[in-house]
Amino acid sequence: MPVYEQVKAWIRQHIASGQWKPGDPVPSEAALTERFGISRMTANRALRELATEGLVTRVQGPGTRVAQLHRISSQLVIRDIHEEVAERGHVHGTRVLTVAQEKSGPEVAEALGLRKGARVFHTVLVHLENGVPIQYEDRYVNPQAAPGYLEVDFTRISPTLHLLQHAPLTEASYSIEACLPSAEEARALDIRTSEPCLAMMRRTVSGAHVASVARQLYPGTRYSFSGQFQA
Repeated sequence: MPVYEQVKAWIRQHIASGQWKPGDPVPSEAALTERFGISRMTANRALRELATEGLVTRVQGPGTRVAQLHRISSQLVIRDIHEEVAERGHVHGTRVLTVAQEKSGPEVAEALGLRKGARVFHTVLVHLENGVPIQYEDRYVNPQAAPGYLEVDFTRISPTLHLLQHAPLTEASYSIEACLPSAEEARALDIRTSEPCLAMMRRTVSGAHVASVARQLYPGTRYSFSGQFQA
């Protein structure tokens, strides 16, 4: 990851965690130069790009501060499904259906920011709660972001946890829609093809790389999404 992206990720983390609140000062170029051992030009680029993204404001005199958020925003918390199931006092299980290195098709390559035919890592898992399937996960991972991904024992460590540990999240986008499962997905989830499901499409970025794109399918009768809004 380029050094200026490391600085941006460090600042983003403090803002996202709530440690730095809107209006709080952000370390100056001089402070960042000393902390990271970088040039003033690199520190300036990191702060300038964060200002362009709307995360900080830069004013002559007061300096750089965390931007005020004037809109209602949805917070998506990237959670490890092992932890989520354990919080309910239940037992998590995993069925591993696919662990492979493949050549990317045009859609996957575009989503990961790679050229068509570039190698990608592909996993398909079914997550269970007390033995009942609750999520079908079809994920493609950029080897540049997580080179050791295929070596993971996914019955013990979830793809999400591995990526959070080895490809720290700096950005994420997602969409959720209602759908019906394919025949393959219905078999894996032990449901009928006529049973409504919720599908989350998620894309995560780690520094300079798109780390992964995933489609996570949940039977509508077995799972519900929750979140929070803040002003």
